[in-house]
Parts: sequence; C-alpha cells; structure tokens
Amino acid sequence: MPGHLLDHIVVNRHIPGIFILNPNLSIGENIEELIIAALASEEDEYQDRIVYLPLP
Repeated sequence: MPGHLLDHIVVNRHIPGIFILNPNLSIGENIEELIIAALASEEDEYQDRIVYLPLP
C-alpha cells in the first residue's frame, strides 16, 4: 500500500486515509482503536496517510 499511495499522491490525488488493522488484536479491540481515532481526530488528520493500529 505505501508504494501505491505515493504513486497516487505524486499525480495530485488524495485519499482520506488508510488504517491497517493489527492481526494481534481482536476484532473488538481493532474497532475500539478505530473509534478512538475517529473521536480524537481532526477531520483531515489522516488524509494521505497509512496508519497502523494500535495508535501510539
């Protein structure tokens, strides 16, 4: 994904953001991480980024 995202950005395209779920977390824990990110983030905070869960 990182290579594809860079190619996408180079041609002046954007994405809202990609979250990579952690396979070591349960589905519920991953959902909890996504909810935390959604509630604690600005609208465009993750634009053009790939973020791995859990958040630091």
